[in-house]
Amino acid sequence: CSSCRWFTCWYMTEPARPDAMSNAMKKWIIPVAAIVVLLVIIAWMAGAFHQRIEPGLGDAPKSTVESAVPVLREDLLVTESVPASIGAREATTISSRTLARITQITVRAGDTVNKDQLLIELERSDVESRLQQANEQVRGIAARLREAKQNLSRAEELYGQKLVAAATLDEARANHDSLVADLATAEQAVKEAQTALSYTRIQSPIDGRVVERFAEPGDTASPGDKLLTLYNPLSMRIEAAVREELALSLAIGQELQVEIPATGARIRARIEELVPAADPGSRSFMVKAQIGDSGQLMPGMYARMMVPAGERSMLLVPAERILHYGQLDLVWVGEGEAVERRFIRSGREVRPGMIEVIAGLEEGELVLPPEITK
Repeated sequence: CSSCRWFTCWYMTEPARPDAMSNAMKKWIIPVAAIVVLLVIIAWMAGAFHQRIEPGLGDAPKSTVESAVPVLREDLLVTESVPASIGAREATTISSRTLARITQITVRAGDTVNKDQLLIELERSDVESRLQQANEQVRGIAARLREAKQNLSRAEELYGQKLVAAATLDEARANHDSLVADLATAEQAVKEAQTALSYTRIQSPIDGRVVERFAEPGDTASPGDKLLTLYNPLSMRIEAAVREELALSLAIGQELQVEIPATGARIRARIEELVPAADPGSRSFMVKAQIGDSGQLMPGMYARMMVPAGERSMLLVPAERILHYGQLDLVWVGEGEAVERRFIRSGREVRPGMIEVIAGLEEGELVLPPEITK
């Protein structure tokens, strides 16, 4: 109809309202923006905004003979790393020799003690009473012995005057001798009580350091029970179980190198004891080597004993000529006027500044300093 045609014509010619246009723009602008941002990120990750480097090796720097160092081959002493532990030659466990209650402990773990220093004190009242009884018994027997001596002297005098019979003299002498024996027994009882009294004061047998404390005041100490453990820091040594092939070549007094992984230290140790019997399970001999100034070392720490294992031919290069990239080792090798970049497999440092090369180089090849790559 005519009215419908008029409405259609008006709708097509009527300008769009602002709110309608904004809603329409939101519907397509947001997705387009997200797609653009995603494309930019992909291009950045692909390296579109960085200078591209063509695949392959770049131009190698020129080498000079003066800066090159040849790869050396030497016959060097080989050592085998043997797991070891640190111990103390002078170490002791403190225990009681009598059954008594602990009244005082003067030290704790980590304390430094001197020889004959009081460590533990036990209850001593019963021992003191026994000592007093023994002393009183000695005094009583001594008084009776003085009387027996006088009686024996009078009996000998009267017997000499023929006024008493020989039986009376024999009785006086027997009484005297019996009291002498009783006095000796009583004196031994006094010494026994004094010894028991000394057991109530436990002193340090060595100059050292307290490792651990196993009791507290109020506990009952039984004979043989551990109360404290001590060690002398100046008597530290290395103990290792060395396999029989290597142990048979060692000798008392021989010096070995020892590594302490915890501190990174390398120290010298002198063998002081070789146990003359192998462990049938591991077929190894116990080797004990004395070290000097222990420093920060303590019993139980892990160590590695470097035991000589003969000689071996090795390729050596200076440590400063090797570049390290993570777990990869790289050197620059000079070949005439060109330089070749080569990955190698390096070993340990066999002597100061020199590294063993296991693979990747040959004897006589020239190794250049890393500065040539700059």
